[in-house]
Amino acid sequence: MSEQGLVVLDQVNKRFGDHHVLRDVDLSVRRGEVVVIIGPSGAGKSTLCRAINRLETIDSGTILIDGTPLPEEGRQLARLRAEVGMVFQSFNLFAHKTVLENVVLGQVHVLKKSRADAEKKAYELLERVGIGGQAAKFPAQLSGGQQQRVAIARALAMEPKVLLFDEPTSALDPEMVNEVLEVMTALAREGMTMVVVTHEMGFARRAADRVVFMADGEIVEQNAPDDFFGTPRSERAKSFLAKILTH
Repeated sequence: MSEQGLVVLDQVNKRFGDHHVLRDVDLSVRRGEVVVIIGPSGAGKSTLCRAINRLETIDSGTILIDGTPLPEEGRQLARLRAEVGMVFQSFNLFAHKTVLENVVLGQVHVLKKSRADAEKKAYELLERVGIGGQAAKFPAQLSGGQQQRVAIARALAMEPKVLLFDEPTSALDPEMVNEVLEVMTALAREGMTMVVVTHEMGFARRAADRVVFMADGEIVEQNAPDDFFGTPRSERAKSFLAKILTH
């Protein structure tokens, strides 16, 4: 693997009807890099995140994962989705299955692991995200923060090359936000490649290698966190930061 990124978007465009959501987006994420995408509502952040594992199709441009273009559909797409883990705003856990089952399922069906190996891995990961004692419970018996940590464990169980987080804390009560961000910060320190769409500026400052600021479907600027927050270059970023950092 050369210096080319693990995730590379080249001239990506996406429209919903007349609304041009992504405009000629170029982005490259290196292996082991944590890229945090921020910006006002409607900037195209979540659409960009969802395009990377083809939950959202694109109209033009290319997206490469580890040098391979995104497959259209079918078995290759399922395999790609295993390599590109996704953690959603709304957990998306199977309500009728236990926490353990939620983390085991994909390993058995997609990775074709034995049940015993999958369970062993699931227990290890639940321990790692701090909810080892909750394996036998159902999602509804957990707090939102615990459910989101199950979702992270489930994504990690697929041994992904990159993890995508689409506003993973925005549905949580404030006191639960930090427990999820702590898990994400630990993953960042361990060298997991991550693309994170979030409103949590503290996390962006602490855990990001690079902050990407989007507005109106475009990447307006990107920089290391200290530089971006300290001396934003564009007027759009300055006004955005002025609004959110005064609170």
